Amino acid sequence: MSTDAIVLLKDDHKEMRRLFKEFQKAEEGPASKRQQLVNQILEALTVHTYLENEVMYPEVRKLLPDLEDDILESYEEHHVADLLCAELAAMDASDERFVAKTTVLIENVEHHVEEEEQEWFPKVREALGRNQLQEIGERMIAMRKDAPRTPTAPKAIKKAVDAVTA
Repeated sequence: MSTDAIVLLKDDHKEMRRLFKEFQKAEEGPASKRQQLVNQILEALTVHTYLENEVMYPEVRKLLPDLEDDILESYEEHHVADLLCAELAAMDASDERFVAKTTVLIENVEHHVEEEEQEWFPKVREALGRNQLQEIGERMIAMRKDAPRTPTAPKAIKKAVDAVTA
């Protein structure tokens, strides 16, 4: 398994895309299946954004001040996703807005992932190089086991509040 931070984040992105496709296939199916998939999406997003916000973004911000605007935009995109995740966590899959809200979340996350993978990651990889990305990745791996798993977990709520007050 790679410890490269960008490889790890892209692996997360791949898993999220898989879950998104599964949800889209299940939109017309039983509410219980939609609920199960959204719970998996919420967990994947909560862990992923936590690791980016706690490790990747602060480290890149410190090492590559030229990417400050990109990082600030990413924090804001995470904040929007955090709000949608919290709302979905409080909803039942039978709610008339559940599919619509999940679709908006998916569209926002797909936009964010596309920007990261096409624009941001290449700049970071070129500037930091393999060793630094492996060190960042190792820290992310170490934090993953203690990362929040739901949008309502205290660490996840703190992350969302920090985005508003920072």
